[in-house]
Amino acid sequence: MDPVISTRPLLAVAVAGLAALAILFLNKREKLRDAVSPIAAVAMFAIVVSMAPTVLAGGTVELRLFEVLPGIDVALRADALGMVFATVSSLLWIVAAVYSIGYMRHLHEHAQTRFFACFATSLAAAVGGAFAANLFTLVIFYEVLSLVTYPLVYHHEDEEGWRGSRKYLVYLMGASKSVLLAALALTYHIAGSLDFVRGGLLTGANASATLLTVVYFCYLFGFAKAAVMPMHAWLPAAMVAPTPVSALLHAVAVVKMGVFCVLRVIFHVFGVSTVGELGLGVATAYLVSFTILMASVYALTRDDLKARLAYSTVSQLSYIVLGAVLLSPLAMVGGIIHIAAHAFSKITLFFCAGSIYCASGKRNISDMAGIGRRLPWTMGAFFVASLSMIGIPPTAGFVSKWYLAEGSVEAGQMAFLAVLLASSVLNAAYFLPVSYTAFFEAETKESRAPVREIPLVAIPLVATAILSVLMGIFPYYFVTLADGVIR
Repeated sequence: MDPVISTRPLLAVAVAGLAALAILFLNKREKLRDAVSPIAAVAMFAIVVSMAPTVLAGGTVELRLFEVLPGIDVALRADALGMVFATVSSLLWIVAAVYSIGYMRHLHEHAQTRFFACFATSLAAAVGGAFAANLFTLVIFYEVLSLVTYPLVYHHEDEEGWRGSRKYLVYLMGASKSVLLAALALTYHIAGSLDFVRGGLLTGANASATLLTVVYFCYLFGFAKAAVMPMHAWLPAAMVAPTPVSALLHAVAVVKMGVFCVLRVIFHVFGVSTVGELGLGVATAYLVSFTILMASVYALTRDDLKARLAYSTVSQLSYIVLGAVLLSPLAMVGGIIHIAAHAFSKITLFFCAGSIYCASGKRNISDMAGIGRRLPWTMGAFFVASLSMIGIPPTAGFVSKWYLAEGSVEAGQMAFLAVLLASSVLNAAYFLPVSYTAFFEAETKESRAPVREIPLVAIPLVATAILSVLMGIFPYYFVTLADGVIR
């Protein structure tokens, strides 16, 4: 099918960028300012899904903007992999925008105009990355996302915020300005282009196996947002940010941009055949398996709910990479659709953590005895999202983990099936006690303080919990897109 030339990929990015400018302009008119993000989010989602029929049918929607150097363009293209990321980001921005309004108003947070403007710009960068047609365009949006989320991490402007945001920026910018830049330069030297190519830009390249291996690992660690150990420490440190930012970091944009970039490299820069021939798939699988298990162990030791969720994210992101590098069709589908499954579930969990804090001021799990009886919608949604993270049907996490497990068997890699099963047991070990504490442990004197659900906070988290179930029952959209990536 010939590509469809259209401005819609650019419009999807522009909507969020214009929203950021409108938010700054309406600084003194709070109600109008707060209305901008939900309206822009709906508009962005509508533009994104308008391209779905073309992409589901095997086509692409493209727009070339301008040439920078020979073989290097700034160009946008909506294809199957990009549509997975863009759909998730634009859809979840709608609920995140509503949640953020309720959270920021209830806690009377300062610098709300800056917060909402940076939030909108980060979504523009995320969707721009999703629709990038080449490595050059992708890295531009990747860097913009790093810079514009820095003020969000540093939002509270205290010593803790400074330490966390400094580590955030040092890890992400340090990696991109060193090994990632080297990978780009070497790729351009080898191939004479940075375009994404079905089957792999470097497939059949006239380069030694050693050089290609070096380039591959430069990408894997250069895209530090993927949080593959040891490039993970920025992620727990960024938990000093307000909870809507944590949701943005862990579910909607930042970490998903990281693993999305890694998938782009595997599928459209190196290609499945080249990754297999060089033995990079198995090597990467062992590396991310270590990340999956160790991050889960770290999560078990954390009493702070957001910290537990942060280490859970480190673990779950590596499921996505594991699925891709197992190189079997079922595993690759599982890895791709886990982008959506994890996003719907993890944003719910962070929303719930924020709801608990808004209502009661509590952060530690040990202080939440009996709170589920006072916040039933919040903790009910937390339980549903926990089941999805564990992989219990009929939730989204079950679908992606089923494909990953079947793909491990298909690839003849039973060791990684064992990793998936062990990880699911660890998921249950650190998620289910939260719900047990909230619903079944006796209330303490402190936990009897009056708390109540906050509608603008509770409604979005219930909505995202429902999305986790709906994807588990109706996974067709994301599975079809994933099939389109690997065909």
